[in-house]
Amino acid sequence: MNETVVERLSRRHKAFVLASCCLSVLIVSIDVTIANVAIPSIRADLSASPSQMQWVFDIYTLMVATLLLLSGATADRFGRRRTFQIGLTVFALASLLCSVAPNVEALIGARFLQAIGGSMLTPAGLSIVTQVFTGRVERARVIGIWGGVVGISMALGPIMGGILLEYVDWRAVFWINVPICALAVLLTAIFVPESKSATMRDVDLIGLGLAMAFLFGLVFVLIEGPGMGWTDTRIVVTCGLAALAFAIFLRYESRRLDPFVDLRFFRSIPFASATGIAVGAFAAWGAFLFMMSIYLQGERGLSAVHTGLMFLPVAVGALIFSPLSGRLVGRFGARPSLMIAGALITAATLMLAQLSDAT
Repeated sequence: MNETVVERLSRRHKAFVLASCCLSVLIVSIDVTIANVAIPSIRADLSASPSQMQWVFDIYTLMVATLLLLSGATADRFGRRRTFQIGLTVFALASLLCSVAPNVEALIGARFLQAIGGSMLTPAGLSIVTQVFTGRVERARVIGIWGGVVGISMALGPIMGGILLEYVDWRAVFWINVPICALAVLLTAIFVPESKSATMRDVDLIGLGLAMAFLFGLVFVLIEGPGMGWTDTRIVVTCGLAALAFAIFLRYESRRLDPFVDLRFFRSIPFASATGIAVGAFAAWGAFLFMMSIYLQGERGLSAVHTGLMFLPVAVGALIFSPLSGRLVGRFGARPSLMIAGALITAATLMLAQLSDAT
C-alpha cells in the first residue's frame, strides 16, 4: 500500500477498513472474556480440575503473546490482508472445534489452534489501520476507537456468555465467533487493500523458541506449583530450565543484528514504562475476570446471566472513556491518560481486595 492508494480512499472506505479490523479485535477480546463466565459449566461438564481450567485459558493467552511478533513479521513479508484473512479463518475453525470438544484435553488443544489464528489478527489489523490512517490526530482517534472496542468487548463478553449459558449451553460461547469472523473476512476482501513492508525482517526462530520455553515454563510453574508443591522435582526442574532459557534469550538477542525482541528498546524509559504498565494492567484484568466468575457463581451463588450483568459498569466505562482517551492522547500526549488510568486501576484494585462472601 502506498501513499497514492491511501489518498484515494474515501472516508467511507476508510470506515469500512476500520470496521473490518475492529471486528477482529472484537472476537479476540470477547473470546478472552466470554468463556470466563462458562468456567463452572465447562468444569462440571468435562470433569476438569482447577489446573486444567487454567490451562484452557492460559494456553490461549500464552500462545498469542509468544506468536504476536512472528505473526507481525509474517504479515509484513507475505501481505497484511492475506495474513489477516488466514487468521480469521483459523480462528473460526478452531472455535468450532472448541464447541464440539469431547473432553478438556481436546478443548485445550482447540484453544491452542485458536491462539494461532488470534495471534495473526492483532498485528496485521493494527498495521492495516496505521497504514490507512496516517495523520497524527486521526490515528490517535482511531487507536482510541480501537481501544474502545477492546474495552467494550472484554466487558460485554461476560454478559453475552451469561445469556448464552442461561438459554443454550457453554458450547455456544464459541459459536458466536463464527459469524463475526465470516463478516470480517467479507469486509476485508472487499475494502482492505493489500500491503507489505518495504523492508523484510529475518524470522528469528531461535529467539522465538527461547521466549516460548521461558514463558511456558513460567506459566507451568505458576499453574501446577500449588497442586504439585513448590518443592516438587518437576516444578524445581521446570523453574530452572525456564530461568536458563531466559538467560540464553537475553544473551542471544543482545548479539543478534535482527533480533526477535530488540532489547535496546528497553533502554527507553517511556517504552519500558509503558510496557510494564501494560503487562501489569492486563495481568490484573485477566486475574480479575478468571477469579470473579468463580467468586460470583461459586461463592455468591449468582446465575450466569446475573454474573455477566455485574460486568456491565465496565462496558459503560470503556464505551465512554476509551474514545475520549484517544482524543486526549492526540491533543495532550499519552501521559495524562496513563496517570489517570493508573490511579483509577490502583484504587479499584485496593477496593476489590476487600471482597468477602458478604460484601
